Amino acid sequence: MTQRVLIVDDTDISLQMMRALVKRLDHTEAHAFNDPLLALEFARHTPVDVVVVDFMMPTMDGLEFISKFRQINGAQSIPVLMVTANDERAVRYRALESGADDFLSKPVDPVEFLARAKNLLKLSDANRKLTDQAAWLAEGVRLATEEVRARERETVMCLAKAAEYRDADTGMHILRMSHFSWLIARELNLSIQDQEMLRDAAAMHDIGKVAIPDRILLKPGKLNLEELAMMREHAVLGYELLKESTSPLLRAGAAIALGHHEKYDGSGYPQGLKGQDIPLFSRIVAVADVFDALSSSRPYKRAWTADEAAEFLRAGRGAHFDPACVDAFLGAWPEVLEIRSRFQDATEPVETEAPNLAAFSI
Repeated sequence: MTQRVLIVDDTDISLQMMRALVKRLDHTEAHAFNDPLLALEFARHTPVDVVVVDFMMPTMDGLEFISKFRQINGAQSIPVLMVTANDERAVRYRALESGADDFLSKPVDPVEFLARAKNLLKLSDANRKLTDQAAWLAEGVRLATEEVRARERETVMCLAKAAEYRDADTGMHILRMSHFSWLIARELNLSIQDQEMLRDAAAMHDIGKVAIPDRILLKPGKLNLEELAMMREHAVLGYELLKESTSPLLRAGAAIALGHHEKYDGSGYPQGLKGQDIPLFSRIVAVADVFDALSSSRPYKRAWTADEAAEFLRAGRGAHFDPACVDAFLGAWPEVLEIRSRFQDATEPVETEAPNLAAFSI
C-alpha cells in the first residue's frame, strides 16, 4: 500500500528537497504545497499518512496549520512532523499542544529527515491497522448482538403466539398491534432504539393469559364478576413471568404486560395508575391493542370498521387513552390502514349484530 506524505513549506527549495527525500522511501508518495490553505483543502479530500509542516510561514504558521488540520475528520491520529529553525522550548511546547508529534531543526539533515519520516510512517501504519481492527471488532460485536436480538425476537414471538393460541386472537393480531405500537412511537419521535424495542416487546402484552383457565379465557359470553377478576390477573401474571429476565427486551415486555390495561384517567388495572404515571410503552400499546381488537372479528363480536374503532379512540381520548398517543396514531392514518392490509387474518371478519363492548370490560 502506498503511503502519502503531505509537505507544507513556503520555501520552494525546502519543498523540492523534502519531496526528493520522500521519493527515496519505499511505497511512499509526496504531495507538496507552498500554500497552507491549499494543503488543508487537499487533506480534507485525500487521506494522508504523515504531515511535514514548516513553523515559520507568512499566511499561516505551523501551529495554526496543525490546529486546523486536526479538525479534519480522521486526522486526529495522523503523525505530524514540524520543521523549525526556532529552538525555543516555549515554541515546541505550543507545537505539542497543537498536535505535533516530532520536530526537525533547519537546515534539515537528510539522514535525520529520512529516519524520522520512516518512524512516523510506521506509526501511521500501526494506527491505521489498529483503527481497522477496532472497526472489525465493532462490526463483529454488532453482528453478534443482532444475532442475539434476533433470537430474542424469535423467543418473544413464540411465547406470544402460545398465549394467542389459547385465546381467540391470532398471530396476525400480534403483528398488527406491534406495528401499530411502532408507528405511534415513531410519530412521538422516540429514538430508533426505543421504536424497535417497543415493536418487539409489544407482542408480550397478553403473555399472562397462558395462566388463565380455559373455562374463563374461552368463555363465549360475558364474564361474571369472579371470572372478570381472574381474567384481569393476566396483567400481573405476565409481569411476574418476565420480570426476572436479564434481557432488556423481555423486561420491556414485562412492563407492557403489567401496564397496558391502565387507563389515562386512573380507572384501569391492576395498579390504577393515572396519566404520565403509566409507563409510555404501556400507554402506546393500550391504543394499538384496543384498536386492533375492536377492528378484528371474534366468536363473541363482529369486527368493527376502521372508522368505528378510530371513533372509539377519539371518544376515549384523555379518559381511557393518552391523548398524545391517540393523536399520533390517527395522525398516521394512511399507514394504519396499510398495516391492517399487510397483516390480514386468514378468514374474513364475521359480520353479526351491532358492535359489542363486552369483551373490552376486562
